[in-house]
Amino acid sequence: MKFKDIRQQVLIKQQNKVDGTMSLSNYQFDQARVRNKLARMVILHEYPLSMVDHIGFREFVTDLQPMFKIVTRNTLKSDIFKIYDNEREKALKITDKNGSRMAITTDMWTSSNKKRGFMVITAHFIDHAWTLQSRVLRFVYVPSPHTKDVLADVLVDCFLEWNIDRKLSTITVDNCSTNDAMIRLLLNKLDTSSLMLGGSMLHMRCAVHILNLIVQDGLSLIGDGIERIRDSVIYWTGSPKRRQKFEENASQLRIQCTKELVLDCKTRWNSTCLMLSTALIYKDVFSRLAKHETSYTCLSYDHDWEVAKDICGRLELFSSVTEFFSGRKYPTTNMYFSMVCELKIALNEWSLSPSEMISTMAESMLTKFNSYWANVSVVMAISVILDPRYKMKLLEFYYPSIYGVNSDLEIEKIKNLCYDLLDEYGDVDECLVDNEGSSHMPASTSNQGAQIKFRLIGSMSRFDGFVNNSSSSSKKHESGRMEFDHFIDEGVLKRSEDFNILAWWKNNGLKYPTLQRIARDVLAIPVTTVASEAAFSTSGRLLSPHRSRLHPKTIEAMMCAQNWLWSKINGSSIIPGDSTFQSILNDGEPNEDDGSCATIDGSCITIDED
Repeated sequence: MKFKDIRQQVLIKQQNKVDGTMSLSNYQFDQARVRNKLARMVILHEYPLSMVDHIGFREFVTDLQPMFKIVTRNTLKSDIFKIYDNEREKALKITDKNGSRMAITTDMWTSSNKKRGFMVITAHFIDHAWTLQSRVLRFVYVPSPHTKDVLADVLVDCFLEWNIDRKLSTITVDNCSTNDAMIRLLLNKLDTSSLMLGGSMLHMRCAVHILNLIVQDGLSLIGDGIERIRDSVIYWTGSPKRRQKFEENASQLRIQCTKELVLDCKTRWNSTCLMLSTALIYKDVFSRLAKHETSYTCLSYDHDWEVAKDICGRLELFSSVTEFFSGRKYPTTNMYFSMVCELKIALNEWSLSPSEMISTMAESMLTKFNSYWANVSVVMAISVILDPRYKMKLLEFYYPSIYGVNSDLEIEKIKNLCYDLLDEYGDVDECLVDNEGSSHMPASTSNQGAQIKFRLIGSMSRFDGFVNNSSSSSKKHESGRMEFDHFIDEGVLKRSEDFNILAWWKNNGLKYPTLQRIARDVLAIPVTTVASEAAFSTSGRLLSPHRSRLHPKTIEAMMCAQNWLWSKINGSSIIPGDSTFQSILNDGEPNEDDGSCATIDGSCITIDED
């Protein structure tokens, strides 16, 4: 019996059953609609295209709906591209009609077996309803070599294709020399008159990547002590028999084995901290075993354990900040400033430690931190000034601890940049701003790590006292800048954990129209390019060897469509690099490059073209 892709009606008769009744109704079956739902399911949940060949899936679908004609993988792929094309048109309309600037993040991904490079390009913006959004614009295959010219050309082509080349605010990239050169090249290719402050704010370095480099620099100076503890962990996790003996000795010392010894990944500093903190629990066990196990010759020194304990306690602060920076529901830019200031102050404190090793480590970390701070402090400072709870007061509170006698000069620099932005935005046609839309506001993000939250509570309590004991000293300027002066002189709002800055600016557009437009652009700027799973890694993200068999265009269609569909479902966006890109399905299709075929259980399957 053949079924055509047309809508068919089946009459469901009324049936009386013990567990209930089925009402008399018309059921309409639509083959095309079900095919669309199948393709949508594969995109959303990263199922393999080959699932349509699985016997279990075929049997399930046949019993569930005998009228559905199972499609081939090529047909499924075709349906996926239809969804991609349709959703892409919708995404284009969103970015084209949106009146705010786009903040771009970009990163490179590499397939593990064929070493093919893919560039993901994501736009972040605040929409007309004042909801923070992001959309993956491209997940594009980039042939080697990945030079500055190649990467710059891919980005420019993407900007032109999506018509956002004159709507850019910043581009956030990893801290490598190629990206530095790429940004300089982009400034020559783009119209700098359309960029914020002539493009001086265009380059943003990934905060999480920088934090990783900062900690790695510090840990490298105490590598010998860490290496000895690592050797002990390697020895006692080397075989099941050794593990058992270790646990028996821990039990004899009445130390509960709630955590197993874990070997770290040297390029992931958080895993090194986890290894050290776990090993510290069993410090006495290592000493006991050294007296009885003659082959165990790598016992750490007491000094190693003291340093490990000190290091783990201090780096918890970095771990908390990194976790917050790379969270799934990323916060607006104003949330970062106080955390980065606390890191800076903490490093200054560590540099004064009586321990020569700690102070040396802190000095090395400070050198790396200062080069990062100079790059991002401007954007973070402007964003926090636009927070009505802080304004200039938070700079006046933190900068003396950071800049010392030069704090007033640095504050004045930031204030003058705000004036320059006000002048620049005052010349733009206000009709570009679209304030219509839903009044629904996203919940504020305040899930900070325990240590950074504890530290901030103390700092913010001192900040409240600072505000109460200080007065405004804003100087009046020409009329075009009076809006900013009025905003600053009005004082700060009482701090509240559930304060929603986007809702506040949405409702204060009439009072501060130019500042509202600046806030809409600046608060959308992300300071990181990576998600939490890869936040501590320096080795890069990898596409699985199975999925890399897909054609690059198919990969892009599935990656982008997944992001767009989930954005629609959630009402706001998710971070690329979370579940979207970390959980890569095992998949395959006929490779257009080498003529290979997809296989199931090792057999070669010929896929018919529809």
